[in-house]
Amino acid sequence: MSNVRNRLREIVGASTNWRDHQQALADRLSLSNQLAGSQDELPVRRMKDSYIEAHLPLGTDPTLREKYLNYLKGVRFGRILEDLDSLAVLICYSHTHNKALQRSPLSIVTALVDKIGMTPSSPGTLWLISPVCDFTGHVTWVGKTSIEAKMHMSQYHGGAYTPVLDATFVMVARDPENKRAAFVNPLKPEGIEEEKLFQQGEINKTRRIELSTASLLKVAPTAEERKIVHSLFLNTLDSKTVSFRSRVLPPNSVWMEDAKVKGLEICHPQERNIFNRIFGGFLMRKAYELGWANACVYGGCRPNLVAVDDILFRKPVEIGSLLLLSSQVCYTEGKYIQVRVHTEVLDPLTRQHNTTNVFHFTFVTDKDVPNIVPQSYGESMLYLDGKRHFNQTLESQ
Repeated sequence: MSNVRNRLREIVGASTNWRDHQQALADRLSLSNQLAGSQDELPVRRMKDSYIEAHLPLGTDPTLREKYLNYLKGVRFGRILEDLDSLAVLICYSHTHNKALQRSPLSIVTALVDKIGMTPSSPGTLWLISPVCDFTGHVTWVGKTSIEAKMHMSQYHGGAYTPVLDATFVMVARDPENKRAAFVNPLKPEGIEEEKLFQQGEINKTRRIELSTASLLKVAPTAEERKIVHSLFLNTLDSKTVSFRSRVLPPNSVWMEDAKVKGLEICHPQERNIFNRIFGGFLMRKAYELGWANACVYGGCRPNLVAVDDILFRKPVEIGSLLLLSSQVCYTEGKYIQVRVHTEVLDPLTRQHNTTNVFHFTFVTDKDVPNIVPQSYGESMLYLDGKRHFNQTLESQ
């Protein structure tokens, strides 16, 4: 995957050297006059124009193998998240590539991760080191300034390739200074299968708008959800007292307040992307590893990932930032654990906190886990939000 990142640097004219990188970014300001005034000015692309294959030769490259190895001698899924983010960006640059230009005037960044789902036959598969990991992907939907890219990962086992995961990323195009939106090439589907992929992109967009509109941060819970919250409250009342304040933890349960894990990262230049901000894949890796640790501690055993859902990149993270990560088990059901990871940047001078990302992970274990129980109204909303994400994950399996 290092070839993918090197190709990205070539496209935008970035450098691996810190000072050269700074100068290259300054030089990109002159590319603004190469941006299209409207989408109609840009040539139509096909899905095959952005098709990319990438390989991870873990069986033959000891250095690469060491980078991807976890303590159980399996693949670090956090590294896979980094690779998916880089590949999605390259796919979108391939879609918008103009042979007449030496460098692309576009700044393409990750807007959100719509879904990363493990294939039904793959729980545990990803964790085994395979001689070859293959990634494929291409653009499947395009708006005026946004692009959806779908990617697939498979591993080579026993003389055949086994599918491991499917991922859907949404990227946005910005001007060279990454300050305003920029137009991207329109997409023309060819054939029934491509039409279905494009239509699914439209469905995904509509679903995201509906979910945003129905967010518990904006509107009240549904009638059914209010019943769930009240039932949770009644189950924790102390029957020996006639008080709303006296609460008792039910058997085989954990208070939500006691199911947190927190972390902090100092964002060094080593983790920068081609636009001199912290690489989105790095943020995903750190959030996943903290969420996995939280699920592991909560369940008392090593969990397997089922899905990554609805990661929204709200604000870029600058180099030198203090990044605070907070992981919370917010919903459980049988062997499943739903984890929400919230990341924010702390300004040490003003002491202001600004949310940058919210991550949702669904894990499964080998045994039933304790029930998570909220106490406050805010925790109850977290519980309902986790339940919504969990149900959405199961419906898409």
